[in-house]
Amino acid sequence: MENQSAKDSAAAARRARFGKLPERVRYEDLVEEKVAAPSDPARYAYDPERSWTSFSCLAADLGL
Repeated sequence: MENQSAKDSAAAARRARFGKLPERVRYEDLVEEKVAAPSDPARYAYDPERSWTSFSCLAADLGL
């Protein structure tokens, strides 16, 4: 029985020092859903004249 009272006193000391745990946060409160809409649709349109500006080339980066 003294083992049980030691556990109870340890639990009481822990509760006195740290208090209780905060309430659980629901998943719905953590998640916010937004519609993904581009700010400028013309920005993502394909333009064959300017298509060369959107790729990365190591030789071009090095100026070769």
